[in-house]
Formats: sequence, structure tokens, C-alpha cells
Amino acid sequence: MRNFKDLKVWELSHTFCLKIYKMTSSLPKDEKYGLVSQLRRASSSIPINISEGCGYDTDQEFRRYLKIAAGSTSEVEYCLILIKDLEYISMEYYEGLEKEISSIKKMLFRFVEKLKKS
Repeated sequence: MRNFKDLKVWELSHTFCLKIYKMTSSLPKDEKYGLVSQLRRASSSIPINISEGCGYDTDQEFRRYLKIAAGSTSEVEYCLILIKDLEYISMEYYEGLEKEISSIKKMLFRFVEKLKKS
């Protein structure tokens, strides 16, 4: 049995999700049901799917949830581009978030590859 709290990628994605929740609280109120909702859902989907995957017995099932989490990283990446282009966040802040989500995405893909070999 895996403990998701022991995984570095889960820890990073959880911390990233917390940052997204804080950042989206400052977005315009008319984005509450649009970008705010979408970005929060996508960012929370990453640690949620890692956690859920840990509850399964086989590496194959775990990999499937890691791939879903990785898909959510792409969704977050696009939402961040949109928020930046709408000038809701600064370029500097965007670059920091982009670097973090890119790192999480790479970790997930490496983890999936590692599980394929075991």
C-alpha cells in the first residue's frame, strides 16, 4: 500500500494547489464561475488523482491516475497562460507558477515511466 503523503510529487502538487487557491481569490469576481472554478478544479485534480491512485493495488492502476494528474497539469498550464494574457497576474508571477507546474508535470511523467519498468 502506498501513502500519497510520502510522495514528493504529491507534496509539490498540494503546495501548488494552495497557491492557486490564494491567487484565484484575487481574480475579478466575474471570473468566479469561469477561470477561478476551472483553475481550482484542475489544480486540485493533480494531488487528488495522485492520492486516489495510491489506493489501488497495482502499478497499472496507479499509473492510470498519475496520467490523469499529468493531464490536469496541461489544463492548468493553459489556464495560467489565459490569466496572464488577460493581465490578471504579472508576468513574473506567471513565470513562477509556470515553472512549478512544468516541474510537477515532468515528475509525473518520470514516475509513470519508472512504474512501467518495475
